[in-house]
Amino acid sequence: MTEIAQDTMAQAEPAALGIEWPPSEDKLPYDDGIPLETPRHALQLQLLMDPLRLCWTGRQDLFIGGNMFVYFSLHQVRTQDFRGPDFFVVLDVPKRERKSWVVWQEGKGPDVVIELWSESTAAHDKTTKKVIYQNSLRVPEYFWFDPFSSEWAGFILQHGKYEAIAEDSQGRLVSQWLDLALVRWQGVYQEMEARWLRWSTLSGTLLPTPQEVAAETQRQAAEAQRQADAMAALLNRYRERFGELQE
Repeated sequence: MTEIAQDTMAQAEPAALGIEWPPSEDKLPYDDGIPLETPRHALQLQLLMDPLRLCWTGRQDLFIGGNMFVYFSLHQVRTQDFRGPDFFVVLDVPKRERKSWVVWQEGKGPDVVIELWSESTAAHDKTTKKVIYQNSLRVPEYFWFDPFSSEWAGFILQHGKYEAIAEDSQGRLVSQWLDLALVRWQGVYQEMEARWLRWSTLSGTLLPTPQEVAAETQRQAAEAQRQADAMAALLNRYRERFGELQE
């Protein structure tokens, strides 16, 4: 079969389904109405996305996605298999809003993917999705994390196959593509105590959440006010003892 014939058939199939060729994000489903597994899963996703967006506020060359569809083949359209990664990052693309990620429209797929396990998805994430990310999407780095057991793993694509990423000397999983590390952090986030997956710099500083930034800003403002009040009290005591300062 010639390339022209193959191209004609490729265009005819979606046309028969009533889908423009190539279908864009505006023509593809982008919401299945299915929420994340638990409130902890939802908070964990937020904890991965918000600090990264805050850290990279000024960058215009990347996209951070969460709980949205990723399209990479017509087979997905045919079978209506629209589920995508829980979290992903794409580098070297324009920073703009998307309804879904369409590989043939964007010209590339995700560079880093993180799946958040649950009892119902763990086997699928370890097998089927891992194969898709390795062989079809060719995702350079793939991580998974169970928000309840804290089990995790990371993989990097080497010569077309995933190789396990070993924890470093600090017990972290380093992302070479993002130049950041993933850490398991025990603490309270949004009033929930758990062991969370968080981003840190390679030097060991956690990427702060917007709430942590706001709290630190308030702390600094309160400290500045305390120092100003202490100085004013000291000045008042001086005036009581020695009178007004002379210029």
